[in-house]
Amino acid sequence: MKKTCLKPAVLCWAFSLPVFWLSPAKADETIMPSPPEIAADAWVLMSYESGQVIAGSDENKPHAPASLVKIMTTYIVGKELKAGHIHQDDRVVISENAWGKKFPGSSIMFLNVGDEVTVDDLNHGVIISSGNDATVALAEHIAGHSSAFIEMMNREAERIGMKNTYFTNPHGLDSDSQSTSAYDMALLTRALIQDMPDIYALFKLKSFTYHNIKQGNRNPLLWDASLNADGVKTGYTKEAGYSLVSSAIQGDMRLIAVVLGTEDVNARRNESKKLLTWGFRFYQDLNPKFDSKTLKKARVWYGSPSNVQVELGDGGVITVPRRQRTNLAHQVFYNSNLEAPIAKGQQVGKVEWYMGDSLITVQPILAAEASEKAPWYKSILDTVWRPIGNWFSEQDWVPRDDQPTMKTTQ
Repeated sequence: MKKTCLKPAVLCWAFSLPVFWLSPAKADETIMPSPPEIAADAWVLMSYESGQVIAGSDENKPHAPASLVKIMTTYIVGKELKAGHIHQDDRVVISENAWGKKFPGSSIMFLNVGDEVTVDDLNHGVIISSGNDATVALAEHIAGHSSAFIEMMNREAERIGMKNTYFTNPHGLDSDSQSTSAYDMALLTRALIQDMPDIYALFKLKSFTYHNIKQGNRNPLLWDASLNADGVKTGYTKEAGYSLVSSAIQGDMRLIAVVLGTEDVNARRNESKKLLTWGFRFYQDLNPKFDSKTLKKARVWYGSPSNVQVELGDGGVITVPRRQRTNLAHQVFYNSNLEAPIAKGQQVGKVEWYMGDSLITVQPILAAEASEKAPWYKSILDTVWRPIGNWFSEQDWVPRDDQPTMKTTQ
């Protein structure tokens, strides 16, 4: 079908109005796969590449995190290693606070006061043995004391976008004010895999030995031959129940599953596998291509340059039901009031993706280059044209229900 812009071409370019295209897709052709029943207090399934939530239940509900907290502990360790603030071969003297006997009845690395243990061994002890003692030792080594480390954890959670998470310790033992959510844990895991690939590689190791004590990784999916799981973390306390954050790869697709508050170790394994298997079976990642007429430069008032190159967030990847590509449609919007300065990576628009009448995801359009404020003599014309452009934007705005859609490139 020939694609026809419904606005005059000059206005579409000059004033950054929404770009709409026609699609003959029929609503009754759209089949959205129903998610499985998951026996957990809260759960979510996310595509790693797109960051898109495929399915979930109570995914933003606050929940006790248990040892899932250690994912953040590991993330902070990874950042400090990358920054060169600490090193793998640093020898950490174990304090009384990090003594294994301080954590009776919980998972430990069996550290003794006065032991000298490398950061690398402690990191293995956190990730594989889920050692509460090892988390305290690392926290003290990085920040001097646990309270300062916890501040680092909460700052990082805020930066990542974990809106329903608050940490009060580095190990996850029950605390009245400590909580997270299924969605936040998926966000954190995605950040860990993206930002710390070397550290993440440790999560697939099946055992670790320290003081001649061999402990196995508690993630049961690592032993499941039907899945290519390579992480991530189990958790259990009386308040939290049995939880598991897991990730697996099939072909070019990686999924992240989070189940919180299942009834036992078998349930957290089975429900996690159910989610991952369903996601791989019914969904796929796509990277639709746009031509320069659709994903055009963004107009920046009083800017130099006055039109900036753009790119899609998350590499342009979206996650959609398999065999439904012909029913996929989208709309492109630009912010018509962008004013310099514009930073590289700043959002300048969005792409709404639809399956039939259902909005499935919104992709940010980002500036691929910066635009500085232009000298006054170069922006005189903008002073004249901007009010006219804003007037046309307001007059030509089409309500949501009346907007046609655009069929994606096949």
